[in-house]
Amino acid sequence: MSDRIIKYDLQIQRSLYVFLEEEVLPATDVESDDFWSSFGNIIADLSPINRQLLNERERLQKEIDQWHLQNPGPIKNFSKYKEFLLDIGYLTPEGPDFSVETENVDEEISHISAPQLVVPITNARYSINATNARWGSLYNALYGSDVIPEENGADRSGPYNQNRGKLVIAWVRKFLDRHFPLQSGDHTLVERYALQGGVLKIILQNGEITQLKYPQQFKGYVGFDHNPTAVLFINNGLHVELQIDRRDPVGKSDLAGIKDVILESAVTTIQDCEDSVSCVDAEDKIVAYRNWLGLMRGTLEESFTKDDIEIRRVLNSNRIYSTPEGSELVLSGRSVLFIRNVGHLMTSDAILDPEGAEIPEGIMDAMFTAIISIHDLKRPEKFRNSTSGSVYIVKPKMHGPEEVAFTCQLFSRIEKALKLSQYTLKLGIMDEERRTTANLKECIRQAKKRVVFINTGFLDRTGDEIHTSIHAGSVLPKNRIKNTDWIESYEAWNVDIGLATGLKDCAQIGKGMWAAPDLMRDMLTEKVSHPRSGASTSWVPSPTAATLHATHYHEVNVAKEQLKMSSRPKASLEKILTPSVHENLNLTDEQIQKELDNNIQGILGYVVRWINHGIGCSKVPDINDIGLMEDRATLRISSQHISNWLLHNICSIEQVAQTLKKMASIVDEQNRPDSNYIPMSADLDQSIAFQAAKDLIFNGLESPNGYTEPILHKRRKEFKKSL
Repeated sequence: MSDRIIKYDLQIQRSLYVFLEEEVLPATDVESDDFWSSFGNIIADLSPINRQLLNERERLQKEIDQWHLQNPGPIKNFSKYKEFLLDIGYLTPEGPDFSVETENVDEEISHISAPQLVVPITNARYSINATNARWGSLYNALYGSDVIPEENGADRSGPYNQNRGKLVIAWVRKFLDRHFPLQSGDHTLVERYALQGGVLKIILQNGEITQLKYPQQFKGYVGFDHNPTAVLFINNGLHVELQIDRRDPVGKSDLAGIKDVILESAVTTIQDCEDSVSCVDAEDKIVAYRNWLGLMRGTLEESFTKDDIEIRRVLNSNRIYSTPEGSELVLSGRSVLFIRNVGHLMTSDAILDPEGAEIPEGIMDAMFTAIISIHDLKRPEKFRNSTSGSVYIVKPKMHGPEEVAFTCQLFSRIEKALKLSQYTLKLGIMDEERRTTANLKECIRQAKKRVVFINTGFLDRTGDEIHTSIHAGSVLPKNRIKNTDWIESYEAWNVDIGLATGLKDCAQIGKGMWAAPDLMRDMLTEKVSHPRSGASTSWVPSPTAATLHATHYHEVNVAKEQLKMSSRPKASLEKILTPSVHENLNLTDEQIQKELDNNIQGILGYVVRWINHGIGCSKVPDINDIGLMEDRATLRISSQHISNWLLHNICSIEQVAQTLKKMASIVDEQNRPDSNYIPMSADLDQSIAFQAAKDLIFNGLESPNGYTEPILHKRRKEFKKSL
């Protein structure tokens, strides 16, 4: 039996074809022949344009390389450099002002400022946990993290520690006092909550009856008027639920009987088909698409064993409250989901075109995730992911307005093919490539009827920064890059352009990931800067982090911050476009080696899991054994950084090769507790993962835009074939 099915000149892997025919198409009202014929036409018409866009990237890079070879070192005449970028088409002339016109956007995206999770779609358990992280226990987040210090008997390991619990409760009471103040007294003195005539009465320990200072913050309750089991507040658009149960081990020792405080947390989540997954063939793609199908149907579930107990994860149901007026209030129990497709670069052998060539993976992702999303659009409204009838697709790694326009063209073709209303498919534009940053206003213009999301991403953006100007000169050590002028301007520019094009009250303006999931105390101190910067959402690595970061959105009213920023001077394009390179880094041998150790350990630690285990994102211990969230973006910056230093003779090929060998042993030791781990250092020449890491570094100059995917995919396929 052939492993491929031929439909309208497309050669489809049988397993993918069967999945589409038997699991996806039923209940969509899309006929098989209509799907495949339309898909075949889309591939025939748009694949050549996709290739032309990639060729244009290559042309521009060659032009920039040549310019820097002729004009080495830091930019001495920005006007001349800018004129060059305009002449070659890297910069697009800025058009007149405009406002986006996106319609049918869910309020979670258009009006609510809150944390955002990004999760690998191939891991069903993570996908469910992230979707359910719309609501999170503040008690659990504090108790289980380093926010509460483990001192003076406040250890978090072992059975429930009442000493630690008291510190958690005290922390939460201060949070309530700050954001839900009472007319008199404070939340530490509350003994009981009750309703009288639709008004929330708060009885204090001394018998005094008070109310919220701002009564409109009370939104609903569960249970009886005189004895509610839950009380619902709202602040800055986010809900907070006090759960009351005097029989609970925590509630029975609490004056008010509060057993937990639940925060509305990850209001939106990006289910990721891109940087956080390892999908290299049809079987991998089916896992991703099947999990998306389960999310769109509301049926995704996963069972696993923990401490010899089988646990079953399912999607949360909605939360139902009585309002003060006596009506019913229904709040979604789940995050509103985006699906992140892959970019324009990669192709997939899951489907071959009439000439037997791999089709663009981004086109395949868009077609498959869109038809799967029809299952959501046909569900009853109260159970839908999007009550507004939209499908939210994030498109990463686009380079400039032409590529955004191509994505919009693709979406229009898919809508027509699947009989969806025009502009059903909404677009998230990731501002993580230098050419997109510099032309962001014109990128948004191309998607003005679809755009629902823009964001900044330091790691990919830095990787592209290094690669684009790699011949200009040597770059700073990674920890010093964050303090360069272009980074600050880039972060401000994204917000400035977003607000100037009318994204406020229509789309999300986002900021990047907190990459250290175990350092929540530091996150609480530092990440409040994101809402203060005008970002209506910001990425977090876990449900716990989402709940803790949600406290920042109670502290900061993002809408008010954005209003203030609307009149500030726009960030400097000159700073954004001036390469941050140095003719003399003035580093000691020890500093150079330390940087190589850190970069190479991170590369090997990530790549060995990607190649050998198919894990696209995980908490990888760094050289100091601090767990950091790693994905292809972190890999891109590290590999390009070393490629830059090799090119400019900051280090030598021999030094890098020796560091690779040394770090392979360290990474092997860090992974020794994993019985399934395959050591690299036992035979470096035969370790496909080790060879992949070498390729990423030594072939970094030739890799398109410094991307890691071509090398990773090739080596992962090689590994799978060797099994």
